[in-house]
Amino acid sequence: MGYNDSGTAVDSNYMLNRGYAYTTIISSRYHGQTLLSHLASLYPHSTRQAWQQKLNNGEVTLNGVAANGGESVVSGQLLIWHRPPWIEPEAPLHFEVLFDDPHLLAVNKPSGLPTLPGGGFMENTLLRLVQKRTPNANPVHRLGRATTGIVLFAKTALAASHLFANWNTPKVQKIYRALAQNIAEHDTYEILTPIGLVPHPLIGQVWAANPSGKPSKSLAKVISRGASETTNAGTTTFEVSLYSGRPHQIRIHLASIGHPLVGDPLYGAGGRPFEDLPGLPGDGGYFLHAQFLKFKHPATGEQINLEAALPSGF
Repeated sequence: MGYNDSGTAVDSNYMLNRGYAYTTIISSRYHGQTLLSHLASLYPHSTRQAWQQKLNNGEVTLNGVAANGGESVVSGQLLIWHRPPWIEPEAPLHFEVLFDDPHLLAVNKPSGLPTLPGGGFMENTLLRLVQKRTPNANPVHRLGRATTGIVLFAKTALAASHLFANWNTPKVQKIYRALAQNIAEHDTYEILTPIGLVPHPLIGQVWAANPSGKPSKSLAKVISRGASETTNAGTTTFEVSLYSGRPHQIRIHLASIGHPLVGDPLYGAGGRPFEDLPGLPGDGGYFLHAQFLKFKHPATGEQINLEAALPSGF
């Protein structure tokens, strides 16, 4: 809940944010394109007509000068879209503090709250909420919007550099809980499916199982086998340890061995995206929880063992 200028209580989920300036430098490969063509091809979330209206409204500048869209872009130019304030999608505007000292902050993120700005979210993000409380905190990693659990923030440059250096090494243990489709035949799976970008007819490209992708490793252990309360279909609850840090790694890896997450709107069997998506890539409906995080404190060397309680649904 927030308050407007007159002191009346309003739901902060429906308040206008402050707008945002999206800044890019024109790459040499786009040299000579008209600005309108460049915007429509590079940012297809809006049509040519919609981009022309933004240009007519004075929202787009090239090297600080308002653009009309007919200009030929030149390599090295500064392109800025001054997006006006907008009402963001709803998100839960809360988090639980799990650990806090002068160097680190760890929080338990709820489902539906993006970690970082993007996809229409700017103020309704974990980053903004945390920085209102602790301005010098910056996330060491991120969780998907629907994923719950531990997000670690560094408060100092020393802590950040130490954690970044060790994040995808055995020095940092990251353990998740995942609810997946189908009954697992084995108790343990070492998953080495490479992950890379693949083309998609609706969203351009997306991270997925890709033989030419980057090496990736997860270890999945069966916690329990059962049935979905809604469909009565077989399910398996896995504990998954990450040994690399690829986007959507657990969702892709479990799907690649025939166990997509229950309710995942993006990944099906084989770890590939659905061609006809039932929802947007950031949509929820699945259960994935960053439950444990174990590492040595970057300043004191103390062993830190963090745990975020399982949300309802598991």
